[in-house]
Amino acid sequence: MPSVSAQYSIILRVEIDHRPGMLGRVATAIGDAGGSIGSVDLSAIDGLHTVRDITVDTAGEEHAKRIAAAVESIDGARLIDTTDRTFLMHVGGKIEQRNKLAVRTRDDLSMAYTPGVARVCSAIAQDRDKAFQYTIKRNTVAVVSDGSAVLGLGDIGPEAAMPVMEGKAVLFKEFAGVDAFPVCLDTQDTDEIVRTVELIAPGFGGVNLEDISAPRCFEIEERLKRSLDIPVFHDDQHGTAVVVLAALLNAVKLTGKRLEDLDVLVVGLGAAGIAVTKILLQAGVSRVIGCDSRGALHSGREDYLDGSMPPMKRWFAESTNPERRSGGPGDVIDGADLFIGLSGARVMPPEALARMNRDAMVFAMANPTPEVTPEEAEPYARVIATGRSDYPNQINNVLCFPGIFRGALDVRAREITEEMKMAAARGIASIVADDELREEYIVPSVFNRDVADAVAAAVADQAKAQGAADAHGDEIGYAPADTEEFRAVRPDSASARSS
Repeated sequence: MPSVSAQYSIILRVEIDHRPGMLGRVATAIGDAGGSIGSVDLSAIDGLHTVRDITVDTAGEEHAKRIAAAVESIDGARLIDTTDRTFLMHVGGKIEQRNKLAVRTRDDLSMAYTPGVARVCSAIAQDRDKAFQYTIKRNTVAVVSDGSAVLGLGDIGPEAAMPVMEGKAVLFKEFAGVDAFPVCLDTQDTDEIVRTVELIAPGFGGVNLEDISAPRCFEIEERLKRSLDIPVFHDDQHGTAVVVLAALLNAVKLTGKRLEDLDVLVVGLGAAGIAVTKILLQAGVSRVIGCDSRGALHSGREDYLDGSMPPMKRWFAESTNPERRSGGPGDVIDGADLFIGLSGARVMPPEALARMNRDAMVFAMANPTPEVTPEEAEPYARVIATGRSDYPNQINNVLCFPGIFRGALDVRAREITEEMKMAAARGIASIVADDELREEYIVPSVFNRDVADAVAAAVADQAKAQGAADAHGDEIGYAPADTEEFRAVRPDSASARSS
């Protein structure tokens, strides 16, 4: 049976006869059925019965039904209700809009809305740059998706994609204080997506593209980067790439290897695989082989020669595998120092890892089942990372995207450059101190609250250094005009503080 997990956690509301030993019998039945009890809360009590809410981690929906049936089978226990805790968390959505100020008096209303708001609107109309100062634009990101490539679920549509985009917004706020809004579009037409994002861009300080299928995602991002003056970041590509590089920066410290000496095999050449390869090449890695569903990519492959290979894969074929090695992942892994899996379950035969170099590094990131399990890889690899939270070294995008947007927004960066992504990777890696570094700890926990701050600082500094930031990006102004009388009453002015 698969291991139990909080994602399949349920609450059983059970009416139990009020006599000795009954709660123990219910708990035993749950345990015998393979459930893991978290908490037992008293909901109601009378002279004959108690009502208990029992939280149970299960291994899936069918397992939950078996546990519920086991409880119902007990004489003296009646199952009143079963609640799926994950669905309960999503009832009504996971985010809401809240006001930053109270509107209790006529004066409040006259300043927050009519007639006072007209003065602020007029100031922005005269200088549209003031929208960053007097609206939510300065701290707001649009999380845009068409629902075509969601969480390994595939093309499930914009409505079904909403829970993921809401979750993204939750993480933006929780880890970096960034306000993010889901924008799920009912189109998969590239031109329509680009134009729609261009039209809504005035209300946002950045755009996070999410779960848009390849190869359209590449064109959409590139066109929006050219047309907008705010950061555009496709997290499926670049968030993954940044965290992979962060993990690798620390892994090579442990193994004593150098980036420029590595032989790397990348399996899975979708959005993430292409982006990971690009950032590795920029970081100094020079020898990469990539495999898609047809095997190793190279400029002598039939689909390259006949012109049917998509543009991004053509770039990959021209930029990697100069020896034109061919075959599946298990055929081309000989002499590799690093295996990066961004494909699907069980695509790498474990015994093939034995042909990697000494102190091999295996980043098998397919979810929920990796390309090769850590248990299978352990005899052959020194450093192992996955995309799962129940193993050490989880390579998770949440280590990147909150901080990278926090830093970009703070300095009003017009774009997120390759150098800023590299800085973000170094920021993540820096959280793991040299004296803490070990095979089971090459990337920090997603709950380490220092990560987003380190990434934001690194990104902001890099943006300033290369001229990608606005000159007024980190100034928080209050005055509606640059005059002496307005400056005199600014909350942060010397006269205001002294009074």
